[in-house]
Amino acid sequence: MTRTGQQAVERWRDPKRYLWLLALAVPTLPFQAGGLVALTGVDALWWWGPLFAFVLLPLLDHVTGRDKANPPEAVMKHLEADRYYRWCTYLYLPLQFGALVWACDQWNSGGLSVAESLGLAATTGVVAGVAINTAHELGHKREQLERRLSRMALAQSGYGHFYVEHNHGHHVRVATPEDPASSRMGECFWRFLPRTVAGSLRSAWHLESRRLERRGRRTYSRHNDVLTAWSLTVMLFAFLCWGFGPAVLPYLLLQAVLGICLLETVNYLEHYGLLRQRRPDGRYERVAPRHSWNSNNTVSNLLLFQLQRHSDHHANPLRRYQTLRHFDDAPQLPSGYATMIVVAWIPPLWRRIMDPRLATHYAGDLSLANVRSASPTRVGHARGSTGA
Repeated sequence: MTRTGQQAVERWRDPKRYLWLLALAVPTLPFQAGGLVALTGVDALWWWGPLFAFVLLPLLDHVTGRDKANPPEAVMKHLEADRYYRWCTYLYLPLQFGALVWACDQWNSGGLSVAESLGLAATTGVVAGVAINTAHELGHKREQLERRLSRMALAQSGYGHFYVEHNHGHHVRVATPEDPASSRMGECFWRFLPRTVAGSLRSAWHLESRRLERRGRRTYSRHNDVLTAWSLTVMLFAFLCWGFGPAVLPYLLLQAVLGICLLETVNYLEHYGLLRQRRPDGRYERVAPRHSWNSNNTVSNLLLFQLQRHSDHHANPLRRYQTLRHFDDAPQLPSGYATMIVVAWIPPLWRRIMDPRLATHYAGDLSLANVRSASPTRVGHARGSTGA
């Protein structure tokens, strides 16, 4: 490192260094719910997870505003090497699984009504959904420990094939019609959901089968990363049913489905309508920041390990969360993920907000967008449509 670079490292301090620990509030949501019920006697607080994610978090985002600051280039290498930031992600897992075991104990105790048990399942589902984000951060790294932790974090949601499809499918085909995880303009979330779930599963199986075939190994073997990931979920659920009884299985399945829906809603809003153009040789242009919707809402980024700086993530997939940057030319979401997830569940509201932004991004030429229908959508229709 040059003397100038060393001086920059010595002078600069990450103002959010210890705020990243706030992300660990998410895996403790079931504990928080139980504590709030005990303190207040309000049984509705078993639904604390959705209230935290979709009411409190948007309010905090609104109050704290946005943070567009980027770390100085001179400190990037030092910041990447600082293992403190890795431990912030590692610690998510013991809290995640501790909360899951505790939730099973509550479901098995017989002390909760059906409505309260469903509330706890919804709260646990928020943990499962954000755990997929933690797995996403870990799964992009080269270190074997982090990749193994990524697979473990996915066990709670039963979405282990995400590890294969996201890294080797989505990042290759992002912002193209061939990518099941890139939503199209005019495609509502409820149409996108079955398409992306089925498409991602098929893609993961195809990619893993092809990888094993190239290596001369059988598809149905212990070397299959999709099968081994699913086996972790089977073993986890079997262990919990053995320890707490089969009555916990419906709630385990429900929280997994809710976690998957949360992930796929995030997928829906990250690339809505954005399209990489074809080069003269017929191949798609290289992925750039303009191919992902970005957000700098401070609190959401702290709790999601800066997933919302998605433009830099796709342009530089190996970057660690603490070094992801804001780009002025990247398309910007009007609010953080917590708010936009709720908006995505209401198709007319989503299109009223997002279609004009997409039209502006392409200067009114929606033939450049990833549109659901084969024919280009007229700009006037895009600005006025509120249908699903």
